[in-house]
Order: sequence, then C-alpha cells, then structure tokens
Amino acid sequence: MLDIKWIRNNQERIQTVADQKGIAISITQLVAWDDQRRVLLQEIELLRQERNQTIQEINLSIYSHDLQHLDQKKQMMKKINHRLAALEKEHKTVHDQYSNLMLVVPNIVSPDTPVGLSDQDNVEVRRVGEPTGFAFEAKDHVKLGELHRMIDIPRGVRTAGSRNYYLTGAGAALHRGVQQLALDLLMAKGFTLLEVPLMVRKEALHNTGFFPLGQEQTYQIDGEDRYLVGTSEVPLVSYYDNEIVDVREPIRLAAVSTCFRNEVGSAGKDVHGLYRVHQFSKVEQVIICEDSLEASEQMLQEITQNAEDLLQLLELPYRVMAVCTGDMSQKTYKQLDIETWMPSRRAYGETHSSSNLLDFQARRSNIRYRDVQGKSRFCHTLNNTAVASPRILIPLLENHQEEDGSIRIPEALRKYMNGMDRLHI
Repeated sequence: MLDIKWIRNNQERIQTVADQKGIAISITQLVAWDDQRRVLLQEIELLRQERNQTIQEINLSIYSHDLQHLDQKKQMMKKINHRLAALEKEHKTVHDQYSNLMLVVPNIVSPDTPVGLSDQDNVEVRRVGEPTGFAFEAKDHVKLGELHRMIDIPRGVRTAGSRNYYLTGAGAALHRGVQQLALDLLMAKGFTLLEVPLMVRKEALHNTGFFPLGQEQTYQIDGEDRYLVGTSEVPLVSYYDNEIVDVREPIRLAAVSTCFRNEVGSAGKDVHGLYRVHQFSKVEQVIICEDSLEASEQMLQEITQNAEDLLQLLELPYRVMAVCTGDMSQKTYKQLDIETWMPSRRAYGETHSSSNLLDFQARRSNIRYRDVQGKSRFCHTLNNTAVASPRILIPLLENHQEEDGSIRIPEALRKYMNGMDRLHI
C-alpha cells in the first residue's frame, strides 16, 4: 500500500505503473473518492462538535429548569442526529469504495526495471554455466522418475486429481535433501528458521499484498476465514504484524513449508510433469530492514546470491533475469528471477524469484521501526525462493543423467542421500 498523500502528488506515475502491470484501476477515480471522503469527514466532525455543544446546552437548560429552551434544544438534537446518521452512512459507502481501490493500487517500480508485457520481455542480467549437452538421447524428468521408480504421476492424479503426484524412494529423498541443503545454507548465513502456519486468515493475505488480486489462486477452507498459503512469505512477514521492530541489523527469516496454489487460468500451460503443480514445498527467505533504497537493494542482491549459491552447489546452469513491468505483481518494486536450464524443455525454466517490496507490505501490515531520531517509520521487506521442489528436481535429474540412465548426485547433496554418489537403475 502506498501513502495517499504520495499518490495524490504522483497520480500520472502511479497510473502508468498500473497500466504497465495490467492492473485495472483509475487513480483519478481513487483521488475523487478520497476528496469526497474528506469532505464528508469534515462535515461529520462539524456536526459532532455541534452535537456536543447542544448536549451541553441541554444539560444547562435542565439544570436551570429552562423548559422552553430545553424543548428547542431537544428538537435541534433530533435534527443533528438524523443528519449525522445520514452522513455517516454515506461516508461508510464512500470510504469502502476508497479502501477497495487503495488495496488495488500497485507499488511503484525501480528505475532499472525493464518495461514489457510478459516474461518474454524480461532481460538477462547474467548467465552462469552453459546449457548441458548430451552425446546420447536424453530423457526428461518424468521418464527418469519412472525409470528409477521415484516419480509416480498416474497414482497422484488418481488420488488427488490433475497436477498431483507421488515422490517415492530416491525421489522423496532428493526432495527433502535439496530443502535441507537450502536451510543449512541459510542458517549458516544468519537466518532464523521458523516453523510457520500453513493456514492463515484473510487479513494476513491482504496485509502481505496477495489479496485481493491473487484471491482466485488461493484455496479457502470451506466455511472458515482461513486460507492455505501459496508461500511461507505470508506467515513470515505476518509474524511482525502491528509491531515496532529493531532493524539496526536486518531481520533475516527462513521457513520450509508445503505450499498450495490453485493455478487458475494456467490450463494447458506447463502441465507436463512436475513443473506446475497444485502442491509443492518451498524454502523461503524473508528480510525486514530499514526504509533505505540502498539497504534494501543490498538485501535483494544478498538473497539472490543465496539462491545462486544453492544452484552452484547443485551444479546446475542458470541465468538471472530482470523481470519486466508486465510480469511483476502488484506489490513488487524490483524483481529478479533465476531460470535454470531444463534439457527436456530446451530452455531455461523459472526456479527462483527475488523481490524488493520497499514499504508496500509493511504499510499494510503496520510493521515499523524507530530511526535514530526516534521517529516511527515503515520497514522495507524482501523475499526470495531459496528452493522450490519438486520443480527443482526437473533440472536436477535431467542435467545429471548419464547414458546408461543413471543419475549423478552432486557432491553437496550426497550427505542427505546416505552418501550415494549416483542413482543406478
């Protein structure tokens, strides 16, 4: 959420960002609702003052037994209350319209964010490693998973419907292993590990910027004000809701959690295998820091590097992409995606994402700190996917396969695989 005073002074800039992000909102209309809200509030305050004055005059008339003036003042009070009730009702209607639009206003974007319509317009920042080449006919992760009896999609679909799966044996071990490797890496870098709720109230999703625009992607518990999270970013940021925190040293949080996404509107897109599924696990990084552009940019580079460090431990080729305006969410100021080479797709596929949100989430969540002058200020928040599985298994299995069908296990993962250096058929 942005400050309404700032919005009023930067209407054209905000409208441009909204159009670039594909968010249907009229900033002019928002300001008009705010104008009307302010006028009504002023009238209400004046009437309340008049009512208070009239109450004092009624009490004085009662005390002095001035029955003539008492009756006049009571009639005046009825008119004031009638008018006040009508104004308060109108104000609520106007305020609701204003509040609903405020929840849709997008965050601004950084000066170095590329302008574009979709992920096709994202810009490559750097590339590490080269796409894997094979001197034999390589298999995709589904065939490799079936060959090693570690991925079972048909039974997953039979049990839970489309885009579901079972991981068995080595598949389940690799799934757990990459998560623990990521957690160990983050904890060594000073991150505090949290076990977080997987079901949250609607308020938490509004506060973190996932609602209202992302509501269709979220599973709701029937009949309850609780939703399954699509990322532990939500409970991690919400941990400090309505608090004043100490950010003299940035707060670094991490969690591993099961995540759930409806994937509405993605029918026919990336449906093969494990790329786009309804349930997955993710190790998330969240940083809360002071409201300094320099500081939060440094944190963005830090969490992105953490994800790169993991991919290098997994010995996978990847590239870092600057995400364009049309591929960014409402809440994001600057975003870097990491795409890992997936041989079966003959392309890089997104596996990680880093976002700097400035104070957008903190304003909604009311997370503040005190600066050196003791003034209360909103924090900056950032997040990154350290690893998401089973999607990471796609490049892990495909890039490390060998001609005989065996799969080499990167050295960093072997301690999580009982010392195995290779999966044999």
